[in-house]
Amino acid sequence: MNFAEYATAWLRDRKLADRTRERNESVMRLHILPSFGAGTVADVTTARVRSWRGKLLAAGVGEPSVVKAYQLLRALMNTAVDDELIRRNPCRIKGADRYDVPERPVLTVAEVFAVADSIAPRYRLLVLLAAFTTLRFGELAALRRRDIDPEALTVTVRRAQAELQDGRLFDKAPKSAAGLRTVSFPAELLGDLTRHLEDFAAPGRDGHVFVGPQGGQLRRSNFQDDWVKARKAAGVSAELHFHNLRHTGNTLASTAGASTRELMTRMGHSSSRAALIYQHMTSDRDRAIADRLGAMIRGGGGAASEPSEKDPAGP
Repeated sequence: MNFAEYATAWLRDRKLADRTRERNESVMRLHILPSFGAGTVADVTTARVRSWRGKLLAAGVGEPSVVKAYQLLRALMNTAVDDELIRRNPCRIKGADRYDVPERPVLTVAEVFAVADSIAPRYRLLVLLAAFTTLRFGELAALRRRDIDPEALTVTVRRAQAELQDGRLFDKAPKSAAGLRTVSFPAELLGDLTRHLEDFAAPGRDGHVFVGPQGGQLRRSNFQDDWVKARKAAGVSAELHFHNLRHTGNTLASTAGASTRELMTRMGHSSSRAALIYQHMTSDRDRAIADRLGAMIRGGGGAASEPSEKDPAGP
């Protein structure tokens, strides 16, 4: 069986989300087929896999990309074993399926507000919610007005925005049941929320909470320059990516007393092990976590806005 033909059919028949399929096809095209495509499935040996992996790393391909390529090749070869094309999977290199994630920067409460104060006003709430609710960029970009409950002080995640390589944007469902969640935010952010809904959010209950400068959907590309400028102006680590605000929020929530299970619930995180013990938090306990985060804001130099006299829910 020709490897390229088998790999193409294998990818085609897998049930994958559009963005995941696009990533896998890219990894296959760039890193796997050039080395194995011309031969047969049975030609892929452990020695060849080890050599292939070493050459990718030597060529300067990032370790996360090499790990992803190895994981994809291993999954493909597992299917080949099931199809009885080979007797055992040649991808048996110890440690090749993982890499050490470098220590991610964590901001203090004062530093979070320093970045929020330095960024364009339309993105201030984006920074604050990322840090104090730990929502992902795609989840924030997909938020609608109806997902915000100013009275209960909660944000409900129902979908996440994804972007294909051709620039198309689409909303997708959370990857797991844990991703569909309601997260409490500190009352100290209500003023910022109210002002943002009045000044920047798209109109109507289904209007996007966060939009670009011209009123279009929020994209990483039309936000990145503002993020870099704000990061520099605030004087925080040059290694700080927007996604690190999520890590910061998780750390702050842990400091506020959240248990591991509660942290996983707020983050929408799940794993095979976590799925066995997953339990929903009570709203009272989630409220308590958000209230303690609010106390940290008051004591950490956060300049939260006062609530507007207008209806915080907007139109």
